[in-house]
Amino acid sequence: MYLLAACMGAAVLIGVWQYMGRENGRQMDKNSIRIGVLLYRGDDTFIGTLRSGLEDRAKEYEQETGIKVKLDIMDAKGSQNTQNSQVERLISLGCDALCINSVDRSSASIIIDKAMDAGTPVVFFNREPVEEDMNRWEKLYYVGADAKESAVLQGDILVDAYNQDTRTLDANGNGLVSYVLLEGETSHQDSLIRTEWSIQTLKDGGVPLEKITGGIANWDRSQASALMEQWLKEYTGQIELVVSNNDDMALGAIDAINRAGIGANSIKVVGIDGTPVGIKALEEGYLFGTVESDKERYSRVIFDIAWSLSLNQAPKDRVPQLDGNYYWCPQRALTQAEAKLLKNQ
Repeated sequence: MYLLAACMGAAVLIGVWQYMGRENGRQMDKNSIRIGVLLYRGDDTFIGTLRSGLEDRAKEYEQETGIKVKLDIMDAKGSQNTQNSQVERLISLGCDALCINSVDRSSASIIIDKAMDAGTPVVFFNREPVEEDMNRWEKLYYVGADAKESAVLQGDILVDAYNQDTRTLDANGNGLVSYVLLEGETSHQDSLIRTEWSIQTLKDGGVPLEKITGGIANWDRSQASALMEQWLKEYTGQIELVVSNNDDMALGAIDAINRAGIGANSIKVVGIDGTPVGIKALEEGYLFGTVESDKERYSRVIFDIAWSLSLNQAPKDRVPQLDGNYYWCPQRALTQAEAKLLKNQ
């Protein structure tokens, strides 16, 4: 009887030890990890840059560790319902972690429910879930760029230019800088914050402003181009400045300006993101300024948090700059001169 009890006790202890080994030392018996990457829209230029960075970092990680990485990348094409189904699909495939660029940040709770039920950690990026959702589980992380910082840096580019020479922005010399505003999606927190703080920074910097009009272009180059074409006809000769929530919409405005035969840089255009195409336009003198986030670090941190969670390691050991479960990517303002200088380094 005592021998039987002892054997049963030993079996229980072995079972507990094996479970703890799986949970606390998964990296010891894992020679591969599977990470799901869900994009709100694959044709978004900035998101495409992050995707490439994730793929590069996955290859680098394989070389560093010998652990094979399977990235399952899915494009929701702007549909939250599609993305919800993709989350279910990737969980069923046994992904160790999910990296999610949500279509609708307010719908993150649906994704979180599915992930929590499956025990699958999630790294949200670029589109920040509301704080209440992020606080629901310790295995939820967010990686992004601070939207207020982006906007203030964008505004500072213009304030500095105005202080150096008022006619840079006030081309007609009437004492007012007449501007139009291109905004991203109404539901995206970055759009709301960038719109507010870019203009507030201009006002705080003493730039006299006159808003002509504004419109929602959903981060999209073609939509921005159509709006700008309409505004150039409706407000002929009045627009001196285009303030855009991102580079793609800024480039759309430049497309319309070029089609109208208006000289390069006659209307100043500023963006945010520092995308490769945006920086090229900056170097060529079409874009007046942008705000660049460190995209290599951005994508590296997303991946590093994901693989740490996949192996049940503490992400902060790999990413010490984590602020709780948040990581804010460094940013810098870029003008044409600075872009050229960086290119020649």
